[in-house]
Amino acid sequence: MCGIAGWINLNEDIRPFQDKLEQMTSKLMYRGPDARGKWTSTHALIGHTRLIVVDPAGGGQPMVKTYGNRQYVITYNGELYNTSDLREELELLGHKFISNSDTEVLLVSYIEWGPQCVERLNGIYAFGVWDEYSQSLFLARDRFGVKPLFYAQVGNSLIFGSEIKVLLESNLIKPQIDKDGLLEIFSLGPARSPGIGVFKGIHELNPAHCLLHNSNGTFVRKYWSLTSYEHKDNLEYTIDTVRDLVKDAVARQLVADVPVCVFLSGGLDSSAITAIAAKSFYASGKNKLHTYSIDYAGNDLFFKANDFQPDSDAYWVKRMSEEFGTCHHYITIDNESLAKALEDAVLARDLPGMADIDSSLLLFCRKVKQDATVALSGECAISLMYYHMLILKCPQAI
Repeated sequence: MCGIAGWINLNEDIRPFQDKLEQMTSKLMYRGPDARGKWTSTHALIGHTRLIVVDPAGGGQPMVKTYGNRQYVITYNGELYNTSDLREELELLGHKFISNSDTEVLLVSYIEWGPQCVERLNGIYAFGVWDEYSQSLFLARDRFGVKPLFYAQVGNSLIFGSEIKVLLESNLIKPQIDKDGLLEIFSLGPARSPGIGVFKGIHELNPAHCLLHNSNGTFVRKYWSLTSYEHKDNLEYTIDTVRDLVKDAVARQLVADVPVCVFLSGGLDSSAITAIAAKSFYASGKNKLHTYSIDYAGNDLFFKANDFQPDSDAYWVKRMSEEFGTCHHYITIDNESLAKALEDAVLARDLPGMADIDSSLLLFCRKVKQDATVALSGECAISLMYYHMLILKCPQAI
């Protein structure tokens, strides 16, 4: 993941506040530890911290492109899965590229299609594009809100960032929680109402929404909605279609110039992803796929079977790793470490979360990061899909 940040003021010269931009992006260095950049003009301060996944040399940000007398600047966190398709289409329209990064493809997509570019994107993203000529800012977030994006308007300023702490660091927003914020924490936490940033004055751009900010005002619109249709395909065709979609989704996320791994819990989701990824690695001649699982000290002694979990994860992890020849890593965490990491987990989220679940994930990812940069995780993403197939007695779906 990367980190994005920005400060726009269409009425005042904000160049003297570049140090504030530095402070804002400093809060994002753990999101993007590989590089840090900024771009400034009279009315715009744009920052970025980068985690390198694709094109180390050509994907630096903020990325700037000039077409005629118009200059465009992008700060972007995410991954486009249809980069090659978009690049090919844009090249046919006369555009030329100087890098292999999806950042450049995304920026050129905005230059060519404007705000409507989001309707063509397949991926996970949060980004901002500043048009120096028209003095306008465009923000967008992916269709399911995988990548975070917060913003606030204070006086003549609009500030945005990947995390709440970025906005608080600007000192334009005070860390105040009003009645609505308290209701969010105590009634809904760790979930939140759509668009709510909990702290007074902070908003989250909703999934599948974009924002345009210029001299005429600030306008937010929804660019996509999930539509339900009557299912008319037969059973065999449905199985083939879903299998192809899942395989394609996993394969697109394996594209990287850095080490890639899979979180393997032994459950249905991670096992399916592991199977697809391992086969893809083998077919492309790559080294063995590395998989990682988490366990807790003493679990082998104190685990008790129940209706929800009739056996421990370890058996299924071992079976999947052996079946697909992965290089598996076990990471064991004890209760003392979990407790010590609770505060770090809250600071990472900016808000109260799921206690030891958050701290265990934080410790787990810290360990994995020592060896890999990109990790694929099931997160219950395909269980429902397969569940419907299994109750239809279609074991060949896996």
